[in-house]
Amino acid sequence: MKPALATAAQALPVTLLGGYLGAGKTTLVNHLLRNAQGRRIAVLVNDFGDLGIDGDLIEAREDDVISLAGGCICCSFGGDLMAALLRTRDRAAALDHVLIETSGVALPASVARTLQLVQGLRLNAVVVLADAGAIQQQAANGYVGETVRCQLQQADLLVLNKLDLLPAPPAPDLGPWVAQQAPQAFVLEATQGQVAPELLFDMPIPRGATARHQETRPAERPLDLRAGAHGIFRSLSFAFAGAVDVEALARALSAHPDRIVRAKGLLRGADGTAVQLQLSGARCLTTPWKGRPFATGRLVCIGPAAIWNETVLRALVWRHAVPSAASAPPALTDAGQRA
Repeated sequence: MKPALATAAQALPVTLLGGYLGAGKTTLVNHLLRNAQGRRIAVLVNDFGDLGIDGDLIEAREDDVISLAGGCICCSFGGDLMAALLRTRDRAAALDHVLIETSGVALPASVARTLQLVQGLRLNAVVVLADAGAIQQQAANGYVGETVRCQLQQADLLVLNKLDLLPAPPAPDLGPWVAQQAPQAFVLEATQGQVAPELLFDMPIPRGATARHQETRPAERPLDLRAGAHGIFRSLSFAFAGAVDVEALARALSAHPDRIVRAKGLLRGADGTAVQLQLSGARCLTTPWKGRPFATGRLVCIGPAAIWNETVLRALVWRHAVPSAASAPPALTDAGQRA
């Protein structure tokens, strides 16, 4: 006989983590896992790219579930959020909190409404990350601005991230602008996603926030987490059998922030070193990869569908990826799915 579902007071708390592409969500997730302070956390991830959990936190892999240090788990659920929530609910006795990292183009309120269909789980808070140096430009963008502004409006807690990358002093209008865009949110400043876990896991929903996330109740069926992005973004994935010129590729990708708004990759440089590439807008960071070894390099690029040109992107990657003209062309795998 199945055990009775938890009452509202006993229900497993769920925190939604949203924010536009490149805001630093995965960095924050890894920080929270490293500083869980005994909490057993289930992380549910649905993103364009591969899971970004730090390799030294991973203890075992089985199908779509990764066992992490400290009794935490990470699950990749693709588009079937409801099934992942039900599986997580069934593990409630072994968990203390659920953290859902939404896609960079998802609207957190849609996920919150799906969550309300699952007994035994309760919404703790909607946390939205924003790149402090790029958020105003992103919100004004004619292709993605509406998505960005909606994400900000749906936040209970807004984490203004990447403050270390701002000019000194920062633009004086940033604070008032953020307050106007997210009038019902607590605003927290952060660098490299360094946020005290208590602020995310133990934060009560501000008055009125529950009603805000329930304004439009969906039909009694699971929602596609990426529905809000349909027609707005495209993605293209590449697989590299050999080495690439990582720095040249990084410079080429960052020179087109209007066409390539986000890129993530694990690549092998010309000297054989494994490198992680992270691009957000015009900023591109390459760092040594210390996670699990890989045989095939991977890169995924995301951009606005309205000006997406796969031919140009393929040529761009081909021209700058190979270490020399004598090298064999990289094997390309076209993900090409509509986001």
